[in-house]
Amino acid sequence: MTKMEGINMTQTVQNKISAPFRYDVVGSLLRPAALKATGSTPVSIETQHNEVKRVVTEVAGLGFKVVTDGEFSRRWWHLDFLWGLNGVTNVPHENNYGFNGEVANTDDLTLTGKIAFNPEHPFFDAFTYLKSVTPDGVLAKQTIPAPSLIIRDNLIKNVTDFYEDRAAYLADIVKAYRQTILHFYELGARYIQLDDTSWAYLIEQLNDTLDQPEAHEKYEKLGAEFTTVTQAILKDLPEDLTVTTHICRGNFHSTFLFSGGYEPVVKYLKQLPYDGFFLEYDNERSGDFSPLKALHEGQPNAVIVLGLVTSKFPELESKATLKARIKEATAYVPLENLALSTQCGFASTAEGNKLTEAQQWAKLTLVKEVAQEVWH
Repeated sequence: MTKMEGINMTQTVQNKISAPFRYDVVGSLLRPAALKATGSTPVSIETQHNEVKRVVTEVAGLGFKVVTDGEFSRRWWHLDFLWGLNGVTNVPHENNYGFNGEVANTDDLTLTGKIAFNPEHPFFDAFTYLKSVTPDGVLAKQTIPAPSLIIRDNLIKNVTDFYEDRAAYLADIVKAYRQTILHFYELGARYIQLDDTSWAYLIEQLNDTLDQPEAHEKYEKLGAEFTTVTQAILKDLPEDLTVTTHICRGNFHSTFLFSGGYEPVVKYLKQLPYDGFFLEYDNERSGDFSPLKALHEGQPNAVIVLGLVTSKFPELESKATLKARIKEATAYVPLENLALSTQCGFASTAEGNKLTEAQQWAKLTLVKEVAQEVWH
């Protein structure tokens, strides 16, 4: 019998040998000083590669069976990827995101034509290098933003300049994403994660429009679009390809954008055939565990990765508290369908969160140690 603090089990729960792992990484890592360009001098690809190799070695050395490139080849967690699609380009300094206590000045997106797969997307070279320095027995995870980011009409405002029919626009998004994912697969990717802030955006909008039927219906329709597009992208992918999602409420300089539990959108999430759901649960901002019951019932084979360890602040959570929260989650999802991670990456933008690299490694070490003690 396996025992953990507060949990008694009738049978041994084995460590998963495929992704998502019992202790997993979300994606981004703090940018080292060497990658923070000064003035007009860009960072060389050699420097970038050296730093990627260093953090891959570090994370694998901590005992993780999955590594990322820390997202060191990009400025933003989402924009760089979307700019790399054919038909999409950047609008410099167009947007200001009002994070909790801070404002992030960002570039924006605009269409220059119909959206299409780009065989020369710079992320392909970045993944090829990551794969080349990933140790044997460790998976290289590729993170990209979910398609919901360009379905939301508040992020790309000139869709009708190129598309009279919204269905055609959504179909092109599906095609571009499927071709991109399959090309990553051809390059050796077996673990891809679609990062998604739009569900958190939708949670807030649905909660805020409960007394506005017309506006509420608009956002329900948006949730349905997110769902059908994601289903189409994930359909009939290779069986040995793991595809997960990470739902984030915003992550900039240790701040956040959105709040609210998963209940308003779980009816959509449970329809998404992901292999794993990385869910923020580091504080009350994300609500309680009760929506996990419906999610598990809808996707009984998926692993729900509890983001109980915050990546926003350096203070370490107590192991007892983390174990108690895992026990609480087992009221809704069997332990064998749960795993552990930080609540988000450490640097969704180049600025990074307000902690040191040593504190970052301490957070990941805590995730590993708690998971090892829970899932013997």
